[in-house]
Amino acid sequence: MADELTPETPETESQEPIEQRKNGLYPGVSDELAENMKSGWADTELRGLEPVGQAEHTARRRAALSARFPGERLVIPAGNLKTRSNDTEYAFRSSVEYAYLTGNQTEDGVLVLEPTADGHRATLYLLPRSDRENGEFWLDGQGELWVGRRHSLTESEALYGIPAADVRELAGKLREATGPVRVVRGHDAGVEAALTDKVTAERDEELRVFLSEARLVKDDFEVGELQKAVDSTVRGFEDVVKVLDKAEATSERYIEGTFFLRARVEGNDVGYGTIAAAGPHACTLHWVRNDGPVRSGDLLLLDAGVETHTLYTADVTRTLPVSGTYSEIQKKIYDAVYEAQEAGIAAVKPGAKYRDFHDAAQRVLAEKLVAWGLVEGPVERVLELGLQRRWTLHGTGHMLGMDVHDCAAARTETYVDGTLEPGMVLTVEPGLYFQADDLTVPEEYRGIGVRIEDDILVTEDGNRNLSAALPRRSDEVETWMAALKG
Repeated sequence: MADELTPETPETESQEPIEQRKNGLYPGVSDELAENMKSGWADTELRGLEPVGQAEHTARRRAALSARFPGERLVIPAGNLKTRSNDTEYAFRSSVEYAYLTGNQTEDGVLVLEPTADGHRATLYLLPRSDRENGEFWLDGQGELWVGRRHSLTESEALYGIPAADVRELAGKLREATGPVRVVRGHDAGVEAALTDKVTAERDEELRVFLSEARLVKDDFEVGELQKAVDSTVRGFEDVVKVLDKAEATSERYIEGTFFLRARVEGNDVGYGTIAAAGPHACTLHWVRNDGPVRSGDLLLLDAGVETHTLYTADVTRTLPVSGTYSEIQKKIYDAVYEAQEAGIAAVKPGAKYRDFHDAAQRVLAEKLVAWGLVEGPVERVLELGLQRRWTLHGTGHMLGMDVHDCAAARTETYVDGTLEPGMVLTVEPGLYFQADDLTVPEEYRGIGVRIEDDILVTEDGNRNLSAALPRRSDEVETWMAALKG
């Protein structure tokens, strides 16, 4: 990584020259070099740009937001870069609320809806292109020659269909703002500081809750993006099966890295930390260390999802026999989870209670545990007391979208106590996990963890499994793996 000259970004052309980084190899910038760098550059302004694919949808979303909060100034930040260590940053990912309403994903952006007589006037506050007059573009660590070109404000207006302005002027405007204001908190400390005496936590939470609930029902664009994410994820799972021999020679990280390659080639990133859990690690629900061995005879629980360039993520799990064939006890447990998932998926339909798919899957798991003699029945008693949770623990699914656990700020009455509607997308993911040190189960069960997870779209007449291209039934999984290993 090259050593930048300076860590600071100037705000205006009249500021002092950008300060050199401590321990930089150049002692300074000569007047001659500074003058030379100002000129001789071609016009690279992009013209004739078409709006981004979701522009018509983001306009409709902003209109709904405007109607919900008439007469109030609404401030939705993208967020800022976060330091990883010293002068290196994590890859930036925009706040979901900002990307949902704009389609833009650049750091430091802020969407402001100013109240008008008949609604709101939206402005997208962004950093303009790096300044060439004061040297920002080549001296600053976030300048164009260091991290790449930003869109000009004119280009951004064409892409996102929203008037754009310089975000460096926003803090002053917000400090002078009058009237009611709401801000989405937790993304931009500078924006929040400028509004510190104008907002309340309660009112801001109402804004966050509204934007979370707005995402419960997906439009056609969102469903299409989720299908893209799932399709790439299916190919990522196929990639993993093809290299299981290399994973056996190394570790779970070979699996993680293999899936990550697909995610970066076809999408923006993984939607969450990949769970590549082999052997007893499959019993740890969110095992993301991925540093353990991969052994023939064990199961591999792979929970992974590709995130698209528009930030919609898949969330799929398969539990695969590393050898390609389930043992008798592995198949017994796997088939029980499959049966539970079938019951859960069948319960996903418009008009059903959100909890119905969870209850259906949990009933099957409880029945299996009673039948196997692992817990004393009857089944109704087990379910009432939640005794099955020793071996299943988690809920059977969640909403899915721009967050892997989407719509998390929605009110309980509209989410887990709500009713399913066409356009909702959720996961159905029952599991059974027998910890390696669980003395309440026979030894042959210990260290086996199984989860099967698919992404389910609620349709007008039932549901559609977006991830149906990945086999689920145990015999079909074995046939699929054999064909891929070829």
